[in-house]
Amino acid sequence: MVSIELSPELIPGLPEEIGLDCLIRFHYSTYRVAARVCRRWQQLLQSRELHYLRKQAGYTLFDPMSGIWDRIDPVPKYPYGLPLFCQIASSEGKLVVMGGWDPSSYDPVRDVFIYDFTTQRWGQGKQMPETRSFFAPGGFEGRIIVAGGHDENKNALSTAWEYDVNRDEWTELARMSQERDECQGMVIGSEFWVVSGYRTDNQGGFEGSAELMDLRTGEWRRIEEAWKASQCPRSCVGVGKEKKLFYWGDCDSAIRVGACAVTLGEWTLVSGSAYQGGPQGFFLVEGHGERFKRIDVPPQFSGFVQSGCSLDI
Repeated sequence: MVSIELSPELIPGLPEEIGLDCLIRFHYSTYRVAARVCRRWQQLLQSRELHYLRKQAGYTLFDPMSGIWDRIDPVPKYPYGLPLFCQIASSEGKLVVMGGWDPSSYDPVRDVFIYDFTTQRWGQGKQMPETRSFFAPGGFEGRIIVAGGHDENKNALSTAWEYDVNRDEWTELARMSQERDECQGMVIGSEFWVVSGYRTDNQGGFEGSAELMDLRTGEWRRIEEAWKASQCPRSCVGVGKEKKLFYWGDCDSAIRVGACAVTLGEWTLVSGSAYQGGPQGFFLVEGHGERFKRIDVPPQFSGFVQSGCSLDI
């Protein structure tokens, strides 16, 4: 359980527990204004403790049935678009954008940007310690883990690092058993999975194996035949029963090309095309691909989806 030590009169005239219950019910879009009420509200609304209290109370989940779409402000350093092929992950109500290529020069960058939904502002974090592209990211309890990808000389990497979002610190982790370029990262329970990828000397030859790190101990273990060999896993890996992985593009002919999936609790938002160059379709899928429901997406949000993540706010 998460606890917050509160001084009297969080809200004048109300008991402390009722005052706190009121604050955790605020919609995140009101935080920027609510934080100006007093210093105590500001500290509480911007704290990681409040995030966990909201999560415990059930006020952080996005309802996919609402169908609400919105756009956040651009990153100040890149006002005309995010770095190409950047990776995104979530941490305690924050969106973290890492790496990619400069959209003007196409040079790889180590930039780290953090969008805080409570303040509705971007901040810049400490740069990635190594230049890497097409790596696997995953978020877990205030940490972002990155592994694999390739360096500026196109050499596939086996190294892994952990970024502590609150401390703005990087820590090197144990290496994977092999290099994995263009791999897919995902957190399942308390395990960080790195799915498939290929070695430097086997460009495009995607592996059927996966490696997973126990996020409590930091130890890796390898799983053979976890993925269909020769198939790119980027953004299209689904998790079925007993942690069995599957390819979302095999679930429906409408998303056979360029499938991208983002898990939203019991649902998954899946996009893709029926054929190469075809229009993008968007679906809410219940369970492990049993039922597809097409959703209408405004034109400004309906382009090709390269990657995505979900977060609790």
